Amino acid sequence: MLKQLFARKTDFSDADDAKHGPTLRRTLGPWGITALGIGAVIGTGIFVVTGQAAAEHAGPAVLISFILAAICSGFTALCYAEFATLIPISGSSYSYAYATLGELVAWFIGWNMVLEYGISASAVAASWTGYFTSLLDHMGIHLPKALTEAPLAFTDGHLVTTGHLMNLPAVAIVLALTWLCYVGIRESAGLNVLMVGLKVGLIIIVVVAGYRYIDPANWHPFIPANEAPGKYGWSGIMRGAAMVFFAYIGFEATSTAAQECKNPQRDLPFGTLVSLVICTVLYLAMAAVLTGLISYTELGTSEPVVTAIKNHPQLGWLRLIVEIGAMIGLSSVILVMIIAQPRIFMIMARDGLLPPVFNRIHPKHRTPHINTVITGIGIAILAAVFPLDLLADLTSMGTLIAFVAVCAGVLILRYTAPQLHRGFRVPWAWFICPAGVLSCLALLGAMSWFNWLLMIIWTVVGLGIYFGYGIRHSRLHAPAAGQEPGIVGE
Repeated sequence: MLKQLFARKTDFSDADDAKHGPTLRRTLGPWGITALGIGAVIGTGIFVVTGQAAAEHAGPAVLISFILAAICSGFTALCYAEFATLIPISGSSYSYAYATLGELVAWFIGWNMVLEYGISASAVAASWTGYFTSLLDHMGIHLPKALTEAPLAFTDGHLVTTGHLMNLPAVAIVLALTWLCYVGIRESAGLNVLMVGLKVGLIIIVVVAGYRYIDPANWHPFIPANEAPGKYGWSGIMRGAAMVFFAYIGFEATSTAAQECKNPQRDLPFGTLVSLVICTVLYLAMAAVLTGLISYTELGTSEPVVTAIKNHPQLGWLRLIVEIGAMIGLSSVILVMIIAQPRIFMIMARDGLLPPVFNRIHPKHRTPHINTVITGIGIAILAAVFPLDLLADLTSMGTLIAFVAVCAGVLILRYTAPQLHRGFRVPWAWFICPAGVLSCLALLGAMSWFNWLLMIIWTVVGLGIYFGYGIRHSRLHAPAAGQEPGIVGE
């Protein structure tokens, strides 16, 4: 039994992939992958979470929070880049864990990736509503709050009811993008490139225009005095780093498109690292401008960029641009997450850990169409009911746990399979990999007890599915496999 739980998968080849019927279409080059990463990263983090992290936790020192989160993400991105040249398939950290840490850990990571992609898309959709309603208000159209806000809220560590019905705009945008992902990766990726260009241009316009109206007095004190655990001071900076880490998780989505890359060994490391660098620079610039335009205490809204701009009448011309641009930017994040999650389900089903229905590929569109529909409906339900802050924290926790496994896995493979060809090698792996593990654990330690409680419940549900179905249907242990489980390269 113990041997089965920690058995490791060896065959990640295209030949193994082809055994399961129609394969995914390889259409993405290095800049397509980079755009996919930027599309996933630049969204709620820059348009919503930045303001909330500054107002509730770090103050103007949210810049330090972003730097800490970027360092943690940088360590992990290097590890992802090495793994991407070793195991160029769509399973991302799930597949990497399967090759190094065994089946049980792989299932645990894959189950947490449902948090990372599915729930993060719900969080982004919830924040999309804020800019959508702001745009309608600007046009003199006012939707009732009962149809634009979640029926649940997270207050003082507890879920409470709000009396509202649902976040209807969030449901609408999720279902529309789900249909696009159903049709095909080429159409989805093409639209994503267009949206990425528009939102990066918007951010540059806001930074350049807003820089002239920065009041340095808004940056003092840069680190507000601590008022409670996680509220300002250095504990607030760490809590802010754990919160804004949500803004960075999208770079991992590049690895889920490995089987749609023309040359994954070359394109994935390039796209992962370049997208992370570009996004970090944009985050720091926007955070500096927002906290300089208005007091950090006023940024805790669902549309902080609009809030900061409204404080300066001279920037009134920017409001409409920001509202439309933010909606486009947030839409691209939802799009990438809806692309990523079905492919994780597909890989897990091919390993036998999920029912075969999750493995079906549309014969015409060559997309995991059933998974896409399931993912879209699930995201829409979560976005309709739950508040942004709760969804964002759960997403960060699931991602951090996956990142710990990836950083540890690179170091394990260096010692257990040093002979494997690596198109990209993590420099100073003896330092980078442990630093990645420790930095992720540090951010996990900043999470609240309520988030940990929800994570424990989520884990128990996942283990129930694994022991109830996955362990009995795993292809790795099927009699037809004809070989002992082993590490990649054996």
